[in-house]
Amino acid sequence: QVQLVESGGGLVQEGGSLRLSCAASGSILSINDMGWYRQAPGKQRELVARVTSGSQTTYADSVKGRFTISRDNAKKTMYLQMNNLKPEDTAVYYCNAELWTPPSTFYGAWGQGTQVTVSS
Repeated sequence: QVQLVESGGGLVQEGGSLRLSCAASGSILSINDMGWYRQAPGKQRELVARVTSGSQTTYADSVKGRFTISRDNAKKTMYLQMNNLKPEDTAVYYCNAELWTPPSTFYGAWGQGTQVTVSS
């Protein structure tokens, strides 16, 4: 059983910062790409940022220059440092990981989500 657990969400004022974490646990052979997605009320889930196992990164245009994604492969943990937050960043943030489990299953796992609310 694989689990992705997010933490670090909360309420912050516009211009503030938050750091999200996503920890993977369970029977995992390896993790390929990891990413953060978000879903605001009434909107579709969208990509925020992704990071490969080699730490190459991709960002949505709306967060470039403000958010930084990183990962610690030894800890099976991914982070999202969010600076200069705006009200439009308010959403539930989800962690995603493409991973291999024994004996040779590859699939995408999702966390339960963490709420980020930015007040103006």
